[in-house]
Amino acid sequence: MAAAMKVMSLILLLVLLVVAMAPSGEAQIGCGTVMSDLNPCIPYVINSGPMGNCCGGVKGLYAAAKTTADRQSVCNCLKGLAQAYPAYISRAASLPGQCHVSIPYNISPSTDCTKVQ
Repeated sequence: MAAAMKVMSLILLLVLLVVAMAPSGEAQIGCGTVMSDLNPCIPYVINSGPMGNCCGGVKGLYAAAKTTADRQSVCNCLKGLAQAYPAYISRAASLPGQCHVSIPYNISPSTDCTKVQ
């Protein structure tokens, strides 16, 4: 449980840093929304529990990201998390497929989110 709290604290810190560094633009979806929607996925991603309602969050986030700016914002948040937590990339990257959602990029530290339409 302590490890999960440490991961959650680090994720929150990363989200705050990404939000602070993000240029203001037209995106309506920020990293706070991404984290809120994907919070049910954390136990699965860190290999400490089942998927639970994770797919509901993945599908909700996918449906909410209607504009290019929103999709790029979500991409940048996920990319930042992948950079901060490389040990969890493979499990995180598998979520869209497991939830039957097709996103136009890979969850990876090297994704170029500017190319996301």
